[in-house]
Amino acid sequence: MDDGLIYLNKEAYDKLDEQVIALKTTRRKEISIQLHDARAHGDLGENAEYEAAKEAQTFNEIRIRELEDKLARARIIKEEDLPKGIAVLGTTVRLRDLDASEEIEYALVSEVEADFAEDKISVSSPVGKGLLGHKEGESVEIRVPKGVLKYEILKISRTAK
Repeated sequence: MDDGLIYLNKEAYDKLDEQVIALKTTRRKEISIQLHDARAHGDLGENAEYEAAKEAQTFNEIRIRELEDKLARARIIKEEDLPKGIAVLGTTVRLRDLDASEEIEYALVSEVEADFAEDKISVSSPVGKGLLGHKEGESVEIRVPKGVLKYEILKISRTAK
């Protein structure tokens, strides 16, 4: 998947789109008010509020461009396009840690959606890469910086919406 495309489920795509809209409308208006208020304080050369507002404006515009670029390169994953029983982007994988005898579950997502706190791991992460292409019932060994993780794949389900 090194083709420059970003693969997202519909929910993630919509979330990015909502962020762009909020940055273009609400945030731009807030910054515009800050700039107007700062100009009213007089000399712009030594006006900290004005400089802070200009910096916020710059960062906001950069973020808008970044998100718009991601949306332009995004391809939405549909559930019917996912192969059954194989760990791929857009699936959830239930694992048994063979060393700790604990069960864990990860959603395999793009880098844009990755959020370890929500058990969403990127398919470009070591664990994500190590799970790709494997099937239910298989055992996998994944090399990570701290050593080798050993898992048994218990279940693979589709998570794309």
